Amino acid sequence: MNVVVANPLMSSPGRFGFLMGLYAENHERLARLFNPQQLQVGSYVSSVGDGLDVHVRVQERHPYTLELELTYGFVDAHTGRRAPSAQLRVYTDARQAEVLHCHPGRHLWQVLGPFPPARSVLQYRLRMNSFLSRWLEYLREQGHGIDTLGNADGLRRSRRR
Repeated sequence: MNVVVANPLMSSPGRFGFLMGLYAENHERLARLFNPQQLQVGSYVSSVGDGLDVHVRVQERHPYTLELELTYGFVDAHTGRRAPSAQLRVYTDARQAEVLHCHPGRHLWQVLGPFPPARSVLQYRLRMNSFLSRWLEYLREQGHGIDTLGNADGLRRSRRR
């Protein structure tokens, strides 16, 4: 059966719909990889013996959101901070995870300016969240996961009760 679409723009999800799907995909990948919903506020390290330890820092927990930073253990010579670094917000109720920014110590307005056009913000979010999706998949392929994650003091992670 053939269907004629009166408005072709309504037949495809568009960039915003794609971004929302990417947020859901990132949540699923992150949950399978490190299950951050079960982590307490604090710092964790995933080590698989390749010299590229992954650091997960749960910064804040709220009833329906979680703020965390995902980074490697080496330091950028220019900024003195770990890089690459992704600042994430996880919406536990909506099952979404978004990258807020990938620039250590900088917020969106510092990267794009104080009043960027909506198109620029959308393109930036698409790039950052596409990066996160690929990075999470790469980490899984390298063997990182719940079983390789311990707290920063070397103890195995504690599950939230």
